[in-house]
Amino acid sequence: MSKVILKGYILVSDIDLEIVKTELIVHCKLTKEEPGCLLFEVIPDANNPNLFSVYEEFVDQAAFDNHQTRVNNSNWGKVTKQVKRHYQIINGIQNIQQTN
Repeated sequence: MSKVILKGYILVSDIDLEIVKTELIVHCKLTKEEPGCLLFEVIPDANNPNLFSVYEEFVDQAAFDNHQTRVNNSNWGKVTKQVKRHYQIINGIQNIQQTN
């Protein structure tokens, strides 16, 4: 089984910024408690308050998929529907670029 790494950034609109920053605290805590989560960081940019660097590591694809399922069904998933995501996902087998 190969480790899965997600890295990139998110862009948050001014309208959603406060709710995203508030919900991010809970999201980070819950993610770090997930089985298979090795590392999870969402870091605000020093120069752009709407940009957050994202870096995640999970032990395998199953742990990463479980994380994605939890996120999609969470309050974080709801409040970040409009967030622009720019990710690269590396799972040892393939390298996937994702932008939405």
